[in-house]
Amino acid sequence: MTQAPDVHQAEPIPAAAREAIEALLQSGDLFRYTAPQDAPVALLEAEFAAMMGSKFALAVSSCSAALFLSLKALDLPRDARVLIPGFTFAAVPSAVVHAECVPVLCEVGSNYRLDMSDFSRKLDDDISAVIISHMRGHTSDMDTIMALCEARGIPVIEDAAHSLGTTWHGRKIGTIGKIGCFSFQSYKMINAGEGGILITDDADLVARAIIMSGAYEHNWKKHPVLQDAFARHQNTLPLYNQRMGNLSAAVIRPQLPELARRVQDGRRGHDYVAERLNTSAYIEVPEKLAPEQRAPDSIQFNLVGLSDAEIDAFSDAAAARGIKVQIFGRSDDNARAFWNWKFLGDIPDLPQTRAMLMTACDVRLPVHLSRADYDAIAHILLDAMDEVTSPVRAFGT
Repeated sequence: MTQAPDVHQAEPIPAAAREAIEALLQSGDLFRYTAPQDAPVALLEAEFAAMMGSKFALAVSSCSAALFLSLKALDLPRDARVLIPGFTFAAVPSAVVHAECVPVLCEVGSNYRLDMSDFSRKLDDDISAVIISHMRGHTSDMDTIMALCEARGIPVIEDAAHSLGTTWHGRKIGTIGKIGCFSFQSYKMINAGEGGILITDDADLVARAIIMSGAYEHNWKKHPVLQDAFARHQNTLPLYNQRMGNLSAAVIRPQLPELARRVQDGRRGHDYVAERLNTSAYIEVPEKLAPEQRAPDSIQFNLVGLSDAEIDAFSDAAAARGIKVQIFGRSDDNARAFWNWKFLGDIPDLPQTRAMLMTACDVRLPVHLSRADYDAIAHILLDAMDEVTSPVRAFGT
């Protein structure tokens, strides 16, 4: 039997990060505001903003915190309606609820991207803001999205947790909307265990987010933002204390120069496995949209022409060979299946999204894997499918 590679190992931490961590431990300066300047978090913000071509960045405790602070910084009224995709991680509607807003779910197609007709229709249903989740790195039609939202004066937040390094018409994902939010959780392109960051070109918006992130008293003065943007907000905004610590920043900063290589390796591995999987009549890996250059560290594919029993048998057969295939809609607790978001109360009816989730599969493809590892993954998945779909041979033949 083919040996399955470890697809759950995160990206390794560079040696430079260990050296920086040791220096921090010796100094004890773990709080981002201890140093008067050049704290690791402040340096990370400057370096990340420069890398993305944005004016401002704010590092926080998670991408969920970045989404929450983005909504609060927009100064939306209580119960404002925020349009989000029906296919996203539960943290996205949770951030909307945390911001005292109401999530409105939009249909998603079989290619994992927003259904633009449903999006356009719901956008006129008293929507105050939009969060576009580039779920698992799949980019929706950002040209149409931005045109529709700009015509209505509706701000767009990009949830780019899975899309650091992705471009749309050559423009970096996360810089197209008013705010871009990214994740440094272990299974992302840059691994800090936890952590997030938001970027924007809007000085007043980032000033509000900085204060609410926990820049109490005069700590906001350590951020390179127009100071008059802060002055009118000091002591008028609540502090949610969602700061990033220096240890996390020390882990992240040495990985930034690795991003371009990781993106290239991830795209090469994904496309190779996709080509092999598409040789099966029962597996479909959706094509990317033409303007999109992805930065994948996982692969998603749809099962075609299989019964429910055969879908379950395929998942079991792959697991028996050492590869866990997550089928988004086929568990009681998957946080990416919208009907499991019980905290919403009334669950909307999204038949198209539900149908997609019942056959959509997810397998991690860490960018550090070798060509032999990718071959092993493809072989295991195709072999598991053959076991399920090959005709049963009569005894003795």
